[in-house]
Amino acid sequence: MTIELYSTNYFLACTLGGILACGPTHSLVTPLDLVKCRNQVKPGLYKSVFDGWKTIAKSEGIGGVFTGVGPTAIGYSFQGAGKYGLYEVFKYRYANLVGEENAHKYRTLLYLGASASAEFFADIFLCPMEALKVKMQTTVPPFARTTGEGFKKIICTEGYLGFYKGIVPLWGRQVPYTMVKFASFERTVEFLYKTFLPKPKSEYNKLQQLGVSFSGGYIAGIFCALVSHPADVLVSKLNNLPKTEAGQKQVTAMDVVKQLGWKGLWTGLGPRIVMIGTLTGLQWLIYDTFKVYVGLPTTGGGEEQKKEK
Repeated sequence: MTIELYSTNYFLACTLGGILACGPTHSLVTPLDLVKCRNQVKPGLYKSVFDGWKTIAKSEGIGGVFTGVGPTAIGYSFQGAGKYGLYEVFKYRYANLVGEENAHKYRTLLYLGASASAEFFADIFLCPMEALKVKMQTTVPPFARTTGEGFKKIICTEGYLGFYKGIVPLWGRQVPYTMVKFASFERTVEFLYKTFLPKPKSEYNKLQQLGVSFSGGYIAGIFCALVSHPADVLVSKLNNLPKTEAGQKQVTAMDVVKQLGWKGLWTGLGPRIVMIGTLTGLQWLIYDTFKVYVGLPTTGGGEEQKKEK
């Protein structure tokens, strides 16, 4: 059965593609994320990524290298559904609001607006599992061994609001990240087809188009890491803070910024560029591969057509 572009089935397919793109890929880079998070909370704890893995495996076992993989898989699957599915919805709706001619003229603004709107809601789905993931990864020995154990411990010690104390920094990290991710991907793909590939997109086979998707995704990922890294450090720090006792002042994001200083906000940038570049490239590759599998065009390059109104 052919899926009509911008139909309900189209948006559902994009939502499923987002789950497949985000959940497995974030889970795959959990060992890198673990070292990155611990070095953000305690700078210099590990000399390098490999030193971190070696130290963790020695003290916590091989499985310790994948600490936090459970909440990572769950949280980023939910986030992927919102990120990709709602992006397609908002992009289509916003384009209809401004009209076809203006939609092409101001397409970068449409990409930015649609991705920001989608990520705002996606982060509400992500935040509880992100809080648990960071708590498990930045506490030595680990805060909890399983997702279920950690979930219950946060409820008992901090209540349900404990899952959302990092929502503002999370928006600060993820919304700019996703705006750059989608807008730079769309424009990079457009640039690659116009500059390095002499034929129209439709004349390239699906494998070649998917190669463009991966390349565009990796380039977009580098920009994402640069834009979102200070907020990523803040999220790690805030979720690692001990519970505030009665009468104590709640530590705010600005308190952490003052404590870290400008240089401290960029701790762990190198590993994160590698992680996010690879992650973003793989996500766009998986997402577009799924779209091709269900009979839809790959993202970007000017080939998607609006359904007739």
